[in-house]
Amino acid sequence: MTIATGRMCDRSDPNAGCLDRMRRGRRRSAALAALLLFSGCSVTQEIANVEPVTTGESYQAQYRLMSVGAAPIATGTSAGANAERCTSPAGAVSETAALRAVPRDVEILSIGDLLDVSLSEDATFSGKYRVSQDGTLRVVHLPPVRALGRTVDAVQADLARALVAAGNYPTAPQVSVRLMGYAAARVFVSGAVFEPGAHEIGGPTATRTEADRLAAIGAAGDERRLSRALRAAGGVRPDADLSRVTVLRGERRLTFDLRPAVLGRAHTDAILLAGDQIDVPSRGCFQEALMKPSPISPPGVKVFLSNLTVPATSNAQSLNGKEARELRWGTRFLQAAVGMNCVGGTRLTNADRTVVLFTRNPITGSSIVVERNLESLLRRADRDEYDPWILPEDALACYDSGSTNVFDVARQLGVVLSTVKTN
Repeated sequence: MTIATGRMCDRSDPNAGCLDRMRRGRRRSAALAALLLFSGCSVTQEIANVEPVTTGESYQAQYRLMSVGAAPIATGTSAGANAERCTSPAGAVSETAALRAVPRDVEILSIGDLLDVSLSEDATFSGKYRVSQDGTLRVVHLPPVRALGRTVDAVQADLARALVAAGNYPTAPQVSVRLMGYAAARVFVSGAVFEPGAHEIGGPTATRTEADRLAAIGAAGDERRLSRALRAAGGVRPDADLSRVTVLRGERRLTFDLRPAVLGRAHTDAILLAGDQIDVPSRGCFQEALMKPSPISPPGVKVFLSNLTVPATSNAQSLNGKEARELRWGTRFLQAAVGMNCVGGTRLTNADRTVVLFTRNPITGSSIVVERNLESLLRRADRDEYDPWILPEDALACYDSGSTNVFDVARQLGVVLSTVKTN
């Protein structure tokens, strides 16, 4: 039997109004039961991962499960666990050997580079030329001169000999070849970088017009160096073996030790040519020393954020635009949580929030999900052992506290009751 407003009703009552009140009463009871059920529910099941995240044996040991109430672990435990999985650097070459392989700042020509050829009082051969697609310098009335991968001085000497061989001069004339500008170069990057593939580097910068390049004498190849190629490929990953970065140029294999670049020291930063293939091997482990800005690290970290629903009226208004989506390389989990407005607010209702990190092991490709209780992470002295670094393309989601959920249920309960009452 159901209680209706005004009098008792049962299913045999033929009164239509009484039947309507019975149906409204059942709907109200169902709504109340559902709200009360959801208000008392919480997710207690641990997040499952294919990788051994719980024990700290995944890509970052800092992904490990943070057990509430567990005894603190020793400082540096995560760093030690990360280092244990590293393979030893192999094939490293000294700075001197690297410099011998590709001399620093020598003008080596690539496809499309702009040259100025000048012969004294001879306008026939003088002019501005670009290195052709086949890698040769094609001066009028002369056979092609090989230029790709060679120095300007070598091309100049070959051009003088070609003029004599063609019968234009009895002896080698005074010829001048000057590099006026480096062209863009398409290179290929593979291995332990975040965006492997073909990348175009170099070419005129935004501050130099083509007219400036034509009028100036000399060229700067800063935009076509090895470090630029690595940054164009998203930067080196934390598992990269910087002791043996290789550049395959035709039949030649050049090896570079780029570890000094991370330390802010002088290092070989070779000028690259079109078609160069760069490979960055992996040490198979997460190296915390690489989580700092450097000439070869990612220029920044693009992440995907979904923050709290209360007290903000919408996620779009809660986020702070570009700065909340692009983080500095070396940002950690707790810093990102602060940046997405997930920390702070009214202590009674907001102090028990959790943040979930969605990431992926760049070596295995396996997805990883990590959940942290912010209040516990803030107050633990061993927080660094559970505070992972944020990687490119990571995603973070903030969940409101249980108190906020209860208050929200109560607010929705009032809406439902008022709606039922009006019906």
